[in-house]
Amino acid sequence: MRYSSNLCTLLVGSFLIFFACKNTQVVSEPPILENAVTAPLEMVISNAPDSLMRAKERDLIGYRASRERKFDLIHTSLDLAFDYKNRFVKGTAELTLKPYFYDQQVLELDAKDFDIADVWRDDSGEMTPLSFRYDMKKVTIFLQNTYSAADTLRIGIRYTAKPEDTTETGSAAITDTKGAYFINPEGDEAKPVQIWTQGETEFNSKWFPTIDSPNERQTHDFKLRVPERFISVSNGELVDQVNHLDGTRTDHWVMDIPHAPYLSAFVVGDFAQIVDTWKGLPVNYYVEKEYAKGAETVFRNTPEMIGFFSSLLGVAYPWQKYDQVVVRDFVSGAMENTTVSIFMEGLNLDEREALDSEWDYIIAHELFHQWFGNLVTTESWSNLPLNEAFADYSEYLWFEYKFGRDRADIHHIDAMEQYFDESQEKQVDLIRYHYEDKEDMFDSHSYAKGGRILHMLRRMLGDEAFYASLNRYLTTHAYTSVEVHDLRLAFEEVTGKDLNWFFNQWFLASGHPILEITVDASGPGNQLLTVRQKQDLSATPLYRLPIKVAVYKHGKREEKTYWMEEGVQQFVIENSAQADLILVDEYSELLAKKETNRGMEKLLSQFNHAKSGVSRLEALDSLTSLHVDAREWKDVILQGLGDTFHEVRGLALSRISQVMAEEEVDIQMETILVRLAHEDPNNEVRGAAISLLGTLNGQEHLPLITAMVAEPSYVVAGAALTALMDLEDESVPKRGVFEQLEGETNIRMVVPLADYLTQVQDSTQSAWFHEKLDRLTRESLYYFVGYYGDYFAAVTGTEKETAIEKLLALARSHPANYIRLTAFQSIFGFIDEANILEALVKIHKNETDELVRNYQQFFLEPYLEQN
Repeated sequence: MRYSSNLCTLLVGSFLIFFACKNTQVVSEPPILENAVTAPLEMVISNAPDSLMRAKERDLIGYRASRERKFDLIHTSLDLAFDYKNRFVKGTAELTLKPYFYDQQVLELDAKDFDIADVWRDDSGEMTPLSFRYDMKKVTIFLQNTYSAADTLRIGIRYTAKPEDTTETGSAAITDTKGAYFINPEGDEAKPVQIWTQGETEFNSKWFPTIDSPNERQTHDFKLRVPERFISVSNGELVDQVNHLDGTRTDHWVMDIPHAPYLSAFVVGDFAQIVDTWKGLPVNYYVEKEYAKGAETVFRNTPEMIGFFSSLLGVAYPWQKYDQVVVRDFVSGAMENTTVSIFMEGLNLDEREALDSEWDYIIAHELFHQWFGNLVTTESWSNLPLNEAFADYSEYLWFEYKFGRDRADIHHIDAMEQYFDESQEKQVDLIRYHYEDKEDMFDSHSYAKGGRILHMLRRMLGDEAFYASLNRYLTTHAYTSVEVHDLRLAFEEVTGKDLNWFFNQWFLASGHPILEITVDASGPGNQLLTVRQKQDLSATPLYRLPIKVAVYKHGKREEKTYWMEEGVQQFVIENSAQADLILVDEYSELLAKKETNRGMEKLLSQFNHAKSGVSRLEALDSLTSLHVDAREWKDVILQGLGDTFHEVRGLALSRISQVMAEEEVDIQMETILVRLAHEDPNNEVRGAAISLLGTLNGQEHLPLITAMVAEPSYVVAGAALTALMDLEDESVPKRGVFEQLEGETNIRMVVPLADYLTQVQDSTQSAWFHEKLDRLTRESLYYFVGYYGDYFAAVTGTEKETAIEKLLALARSHPANYIRLTAFQSIFGFIDEANILEALVKIHKNETDELVRNYQQFFLEPYLEQN
């Protein structure tokens, strides 16, 4: 193990110190005691409680400390030009710094994979060359003199950054580490030419020298020399533009409010700018020009979000402007760079696609970071949830405000399930001072679990105390870095409560409660609630929990809170005698796995009475999973179809075919389905109703289905087109439908058309399939690849060889791991073709993503065993 030599040095050093303390004379060997038996050092060590010592040594060695601040980085000036052909950034940097506290003679900067030409100190215009040492990760600069905290230095560096030269790996959240990305730099691909940056965690030092740590803060100005036809977007304000004779232009961006280096960014490309404002604050959206009208819809809620969050927190948006830019091939979902968030291309929607946009959650997430992450920044990646948990919870806050609590609660449940899914393989402290790689922090603990913890804290303290505490936290620590105890102290100062217990069990420990819940109504009086904690206490806390109990009785709802502070605890539920319904944690506020035993009668009561939409949804889900006579379901399904929460209506639609035979769907229910298809305010419900009508009685509803193909919403139109193309009715002019719609590019329309062409064995459409494959991106491409492979594998006389090459290219080098994997899997449709197995083996050998490699190995094994 790599710790072995360090361990021996540590222990030998300890023994020397021990004996030196016992003896005033200098000795070359330990003294030999009379009648004592000497033993080798290894045997002495082995007599200690070895496993405990090793564990404590690992804790000491593996502790992830915040980076020591030897210098205070005050300002960075960059003058940058771009070599598109070689994908280089050519830069001159001038950094203004001061020693933080102790005197310094050496400056160490992060600078990954540079060619450094020279380094100098600027002494009031006199440039003094400085010696330096460079290991391709850090540049160590020898300052020639000793400087104190009273001194200010200006250090210049001329360099060429080579972002493509990288050996670091990314994370699930941030899949690459180049820092600066040249997209289609030579213009020979079917995508726009762009450059954009991605600094988190410590990758901005791939394109400029800096102290690349979240506990550092700097102002900066960037001069970006770009082709005249492009625009640039960066932090802060654009203060000047200078055109040059060679067809380039220098844009000068000034960020005069300090922020962490990883939040510095720029984008260069051919974009449409959509101008918006909030109380005079510039709010702009940048997308490819063909998506300009769609962007007006996708981002239209941004000003309202800024106002909502500013009011909620009592802290106005703290920066000069807010830009949002959609780029190609982004390595994350989005990134909250200060004043300029960058988004993946999934937000590139045309005007029609934007009608079904569901991107508010990610827009809210990145915007909330402008307060939590940018205004107040985690001091180390160990404290990452102080950034990400808040951003995750902002999604709930926005949905609750804009669309109501039920909509927010289903988002909350989805996030909780993300964490529970991850917890089956991984349970770690939320705030982690021990991890293998900082990228490991970007997981469902930091995001989903962290957001759920904040939700519990809010519901426990109440809204007034929660938001007052956040205001205290933000105003006290504005433009500084923080750790988790700063958050706790803010809450304690506002509420007067000791909250160590809450932060200890949720932020500083791993796992979650597993609760066995029973309600005994067998007695004549009040009902008895028993709650048992069943989690593994050797690795998980025994939790102190507020148990909220809702009592529904005589048309009224009362809620009471009981505090659980033992492993098993019983509570007499007040006023619960002859109650219609008792619900424990009705809104699923507790981050806990709950085990209950409810029969059909209790579930029906829950479905009939519960105020919470997610509670009614849970009841309907459980009810329709019971094996009872289908005749029992009609009233339940009808009630679900009329529910005020669209998720309940959608679930009721999806369960009709599971719990009822086609002949049991009578005219009353069919009439309701038609009404939902026409009028439901939720397009997903409309689409589901159309799909069901097509399955149940497609010929009868052919006019409706045909008309719905032209609906503005792609969700509705796609469902109608699928239903139409699936009808086994020769009177349906499917060829004409294809010819009318073959130019569609939305995946909801493309898939039923592709499936139709494969079913009718139309060998003349190779070019159509190739064009769609080249045009589609991200999730749409993922869904299409299987249909693409099926067509060329199943239909003779097609351009199979071209298709195979395209799939191999995707499997080899597409930047998204899920695209590489689905392309790899699709190639097995051609496994009997010459050299295909060898090509797949080679792709597997060169794959760097461990998860993808594992799946590839699984797909390959049966064929390798045969050979």
